[in-house]
This record gives sequence, structure tokens and C-alpha cells, in this order.
Amino acid sequence: MRLATWNVNSVKARLPRLLEWLAETKPDIVCLQETKCAAEAFPAAEVGELGYTAAAHGDGRWNGVALLSRVGLSDVTLSFPGEPGFAELDAVGAARLEARAIGATCGGIRVWSLYAPNGRSLDSPHYIYKLDWFAAFRDALATEMALGPLVACGDYNVAPTDADVWDPALFVGATHVTPAERQALADLRELGLFDVVPTPMKGPHPFTYWDYRAGMFHQNKGMRIDLVYASEGVAGRVRSAYVDREARKGKGPSDHAPIVVDLEA
Repeated sequence: MRLATWNVNSVKARLPRLLEWLAETKPDIVCLQETKCAAEAFPAAEVGELGYTAAAHGDGRWNGVALLSRVGLSDVTLSFPGEPGFAELDAVGAARLEARAIGATCGGIRVWSLYAPNGRSLDSPHYIYKLDWFAAFRDALATEMALGPLVACGDYNVAPTDADVWDPALFVGATHVTPAERQALADLRELGLFDVVPTPMKGPHPFTYWDYRAGMFHQNKGMRIDLVYASEGVAGRVRSAYVDREARKGKGPSDHAPIVVDLEA
């Protein structure tokens, strides 16, 4: 079984590239993030022509997540139990719940596609929201972990270690690398999840994100913020994992590269 995760940074803008990549790479399960489209506008028909069933969660403006599967897709959950909304109030006076998580059972595995909050800056309410979001996700997974094999894939917007950023000195005082954010990842691993670290296609670091600006990709000045966290039953089946750096090349790419994981049957 082949599993993949990819922040596509707008599924509509990246649709031709996505369809070509799906046809070439042939993953069985795909987690997509930052789709930036409403669920009803997701290109389910187009991916369906390649044999995928799709489930999407999005509001059409920002964020957005989706799951594609050729091995079954059932028990779909939009957002996770207890997921917090951002402090900005919606029209009815409740904290605005963003489209950042979708779960489903695919091929006997509970799969989550996640787009964690960015956090923006350490003095921003978005940073507190990010930490609250991770804490709530940890609580939700604590329940689901007991139910069977599980994998939580996506853009976590946290680099697990200093080795996961191209120059740690440049990130001092910034989000994505703080002790609190890294502790949030550690709390997930303490549940029994394993970080499936992919093999890089260039250089010693398996970066998955490179800013569009200043030739960062060509200089390999990136970050590993897209992660595959798997329960023991899934991690033990991993045969290989790699960052598909080729998908970051060419005209009009996403600023992220997909991670591809091959599992034993």
C-alpha cells in the first residue's frame, strides 16, 4: 500500500500537476492540505477518473483538507472532537472553526489529513490558538489510538528538531521551532506515534517546504514541517519513505513537496 501527503497550496491552481502526479506515482491513499476550496467545489470528478474516492473539508477561502483513496473511504469525520476554533468570532458569536482536519478509514487504517495553524508570531493570538489546537488533537487521538492502526499526516507547521530547518540561527524568536511547539509534537509521540522520517532526494535533510522567494528551493534552504506520524501497527509496516522533490520543480509548483510512504501488505 502506498500512502502520500501533500500540501498543494490550492488544489485548483495545482490540479493539472496533481492529476499528473497521481497518475505517475499511484498512491493508494492521499492526504491533501491547504486545498483552499469549498468541499462542494473540490475536484472529486477529476480524481475519480483516476480511481479515487474523495472526501473534502473546506470553506473556499483558506486552509482546507482532503482525503483521496483507492482502497475504501468510510467513517469520514470533518474536524476532530474538541477541535478549537480561532478566537475571531463568527456571525453567531462562536469562535470560528477552521477547516484543518479530516479523518476517514482507508484500507483498514484510520487516516487523518491535517493542516495545523501557522502561529504567525509568538505574540499573536494565532500562536496560542496553535498550541490549543495541538493539545485538543492530542486528546482526540488518545481515544482513536485504542481503536486500531492510525496515521496522522500533513502540514504540522512545526520543525521537530534544529536539523529540520536550514539555518536554526535564523529562526530564533520565530514560530515553528519553539520549545512549546516541539513539546506538542512530543506529546503526540508519547501516545505511541512514530515519526516516519522520509529519505531526502537531495542533500542530508529531508526538507518538505521551501519558500518561493530568493531561490530558496534551488539552494535547498528548506524546512521539514510536513510529517507522517504513525501508530506502531502502521510504522512497523513501512518499507520506504521519501520526499518527492521532483514535484516541487517546474512551473507553478506548490511550495511543499509530497511525502510518499510504502507499506507492506
